Amino acid sequence: MEGAILKLPHLPTVSRNPNFTNRSSGSLRWRSRYRPLHVSASAASSSTPLVDNPKIGPGSLGYITRSDFPILHQEINGSKLVYLDNAATSQKPTAVIKALQNYYEAYNSNVHRGIHYLSAKATDEYESARQKVANFINAGAREIIFTRNATEAINLVAYSWGLSNLKPGDEIITTIAEHHSAIVPWQIVAQKTGAVLKFVNLTEDEVPDLGQLRDILSRRTKLLVMHHVSNMLASVLPMDEVISWAHDVGAKVLVDACQSVPHMVVDVKNLDTDFLVGSSHKMCGPTGVGFLYGKSEILSGMPPFLGGGEMIADVYLDHSTYAEPPSRFEAGTPAIGEAIGLGAAIDYLSEIGMRQIHDYEMELGNYLYDRLSSVSDVRIYGPSPSLTVKRAALCSFNVKDVHPTDLATFLDQQHGVAIRSGHHCAQPLHRHLGISSSARASLHFYNTKDDIDRFIEALKDTINFFTSFK
Repeated sequence: MEGAILKLPHLPTVSRNPNFTNRSSGSLRWRSRYRPLHVSASAASSSTPLVDNPKIGPGSLGYITRSDFPILHQEINGSKLVYLDNAATSQKPTAVIKALQNYYEAYNSNVHRGIHYLSAKATDEYESARQKVANFINAGAREIIFTRNATEAINLVAYSWGLSNLKPGDEIITTIAEHHSAIVPWQIVAQKTGAVLKFVNLTEDEVPDLGQLRDILSRRTKLLVMHHVSNMLASVLPMDEVISWAHDVGAKVLVDACQSVPHMVVDVKNLDTDFLVGSSHKMCGPTGVGFLYGKSEILSGMPPFLGGGEMIADVYLDHSTYAEPPSRFEAGTPAIGEAIGLGAAIDYLSEIGMRQIHDYEMELGNYLYDRLSSVSDVRIYGPSPSLTVKRAALCSFNVKDVHPTDLATFLDQQHGVAIRSGHHCAQPLHRHLGISSSARASLHFYNTKDDIDRFIEALKDTINFFTSFK
């Protein structure tokens, strides 16, 4: 482990979720064990707030939490791993790995299909995970539907709500900066229903044009589909305002929160969003599970997405009746272990505190942007950070005359630095920017200033290698 580290024991708990204080008096409040080295023992044992001014050097959150992630402590092609592909998938702490192992070792059984101990235990843990997701985003448990991933969650809304509510001439508005999973389902639904799909462009600062959005919102708008944080531009949108504008014209809103839920406090009640999707594997949980949040009154009026076991009330030979949400939308055997693992990931994130994670990542993200900006012939996409413009902790970029795939390959093979290259499932956005692909370095709270420094030095060496042939 790098740097001077103090890892204190678990502190007395007072609330179940650090993101919200409006819980019942009987709930517990998590307190973080992660405190910088300068915090005294007396301060650590008191009810003092978490770090007010997150630092990014030794003793910071990144250095302290690294020991919880076994995968980070390995060599890749003879170099110590530097993992900077967190916008694609996050790594898993030991607590999540152990939760999965415990499920399969201790009580692996199907949910809702037995009265024996193993089945009852599996059911309890599965529903406990649902409650943890609900608490994490300030929703009700019955408003949380487990899906295979965020893509399936968006498709559920498209094929259940979309096909039931959209008609010819209705408008679906989204942006050219969306992930493919937030575009393709609506293209299909528009073709089936006769609805019109409209796209918001970017401003000169390479941020979705909210002025254009306000101009095209109208009573014909039935649905707005938007990301909270862009997986390529790193732009953070004021979704509370955007959702209010959409509701003013009677439109529903679906928020793609895959890049925000793992990195900041997300409160669906404050946002007042109608739907929101998230993905476990981007928030330190297992792959193969995600979730859809939907307002209870909307979910109750939506038909099933899939038919089969567990989503029914009664089945007759000529018809069937359906269970209430969320069961109505969870046909067949669910990803029980994966959901339990997601619950463990939420426990882990909550123990640190999402505000602390967000503040630390903002400092670290600005450091990444500054260091990368200083490298010759590098073009970073998205807005420049300022006092009023906040970027997420990622940078998509290109280097003059070097293909991003060559860049990523050399960084991996020669330096053990893992970044992403390609179109990041955002081809329309790349075409708008006049490029076919880009490289992307993306951070999470377990990354450190040292990771960024090593990446920058490796990047300079990589550029020198490729430009030496010219």
